[in-house]
Amino acid sequence: MQVIQDSLAALKLGAPQAHLNLALFPLIAPGDGPGDGAADYLLLDEALERKLARVTEVSGAGSVPELAFENTSAEKILLVDGDELIGAKQNRVINLSILVGGGKRIQIPVSCVEQGRWSYRTSEFGTAKRSLLAKARAKKMGHVSDSLRTRGTRQANQGEVWADVADKVAFCQVESPTGAMADAYVSRGEQLDAYTRAFRAEPRQRGAVAAIDGKVVGLELFDSAATFTKFLDKLVRSYALDAIETANDKALAPPAGEVECFLARIQAAGAERFAALGEGEDIRLSGVGVAGGALAAGGRVVHLAGFAVQ
Repeated sequence: MQVIQDSLAALKLGAPQAHLNLALFPLIAPGDGPGDGAADYLLLDEALERKLARVTEVSGAGSVPELAFENTSAEKILLVDGDELIGAKQNRVINLSILVGGGKRIQIPVSCVEQGRWSYRTSEFGTAKRSLLAKARAKKMGHVSDSLRTRGTRQANQGEVWADVADKVAFCQVESPTGAMADAYVSRGEQLDAYTRAFRAEPRQRGAVAAIDGKVVGLELFDSAATFTKFLDKLVRSYALDAIETANDKALAPPAGEVECFLARIQAAGAERFAALGEGEDIRLSGVGVAGGALAAGGRVVHLAGFAVQ
């Protein structure tokens, strides 16, 4: 799709930053282009911290695959694919990126990442400043695309999400009475902190291509360098939680040519367009060895996530 092709074509691939087996290749906007200033929206974490939004169960009884979101401010709020929300009856992650206008209330599609709890801890959800682990996000991406294409819904494969979380909890050898993804993150906090300290946002960096063990695994792109900078810590942690399974003392990064080939496959992927739940449109991508999803609004790509798939 042209808006995605144009967005990626305008970016420069920077030199990789690496820590052990995780490498990030910066995607840098040109000096005379847009995307350097502040975004015209708030991120969900910011909105919740400033009490400009509320996320609750859809009713007292609740519904696993959906939550109620209310933007109580006059500003737009961006909910990013994979963001984790904690509290209420069980922790959830957001199934795709959504841009919600000021004063709007909508129901948002989510997946559970805490299988063993269905009881209230809080009346409203809070921010966890975490994202669904990258490998699970990649699988979820494909299932949400299939759901949109075949049923007009935005549902993931809940059983597969639970299985991915359970595998990660087992790898981390952490006791988790409710099977919560949060427990895996917390148990490896020191390792994940070491990864995050190794990466920094460069000037005008709007995204990054991630590689684990010398193989490209995914990309993240925003319309604003300021937004990417705020998201970087969460992005690193989501990939690092996968990377720690095979980490050794070597710093590994693939050749730039392999990264460029991955970006070319994303640009060449087939695109399907759907009206978004909030503003703009959902674009779902599928191509040779890649899958992705984007939110476009106002003639630009607000957020794009893409993954290498088998």
